[in-house]
Amino acid sequence: MNIDFSGRTVVVTGGGHGLGRAMVQAFVERGGSVWTCDILADVLAETRAICGAGCEARAVDVRDREAVRAFVEEASRESGRVDVLVNNAGGVAGQVGRPLEEVSPQDWQTIFDVNLTGAFNFSQAVVPGMKAAASGRIVNISSGAGIRVSLTGIQAYASAKAGLIGFTRQLAHELGPFGITVNCVAPGFIRSNPTTERQWQSYGEEGQRKLVESIATRRLGRPEDIAHAVLFFASDFAAWITGQTLSVDGGR
Repeated sequence: MNIDFSGRTVVVTGGGHGLGRAMVQAFVERGGSVWTCDILADVLAETRAICGAGCEARAVDVRDREAVRAFVEEASRESGRVDVLVNNAGGVAGQVGRPLEEVSPQDWQTIFDVNLTGAFNFSQAVVPGMKAAASGRIVNISSGAGIRVSLTGIQAYASAKAGLIGFTRQLAHELGPFGITVNCVAPGFIRSNPTTERQWQSYGEEGQRKLVESIATRRLGRPEDIAHAVLFFASDFAAWITGQTLSVDGGR
């Protein structure tokens, strides 16, 4: 299967490290003109240096609607549109699992904003151009936490990631008549950034062993495992697939 994105403009949010960086690299290697953003300017600069001339990077907070609009406008300037959007930005915003009664409204809202509202903001910004072209791909990155119980114990994270799955289904039916597909990837546990590394270490040797043994393939995932699923959904090979959520978790 030869997947090629030559001549296509691709936006990947949260491209500073981990899964996002792997996605940016994968699209660049296949000819895409990739624009990525993150709130972490230092790691974003590393992504830009690693990926080279096929990648443009900007510091953008996905919660800031005006910044999102300006970023999409800049990315669209040459071709007139964004062909592929990957809503990858998200995470736990530095939070840890706590009893429900100890969670503040602000902490709850912060996780919803970075995981779900950010995807809404970017999708809303790219859709007019995709409609005008009668073509487009949107890929949302949820989590196994959106399907099962979250390993983090963070209620808002599990809820926001489940919300992304519902958002995917709804947009797929709304945008399908315009030639736009919307799909979702739900990654399993991957040691891909400082947050997941701290989570992994917190399990201890026994907890780590149990986690790996709960996976059918008996190994943790790698960032490229997720990137490859995203490439497929973004490609012409997935032209008649929409509204779907693919668990990429090694078989939990």
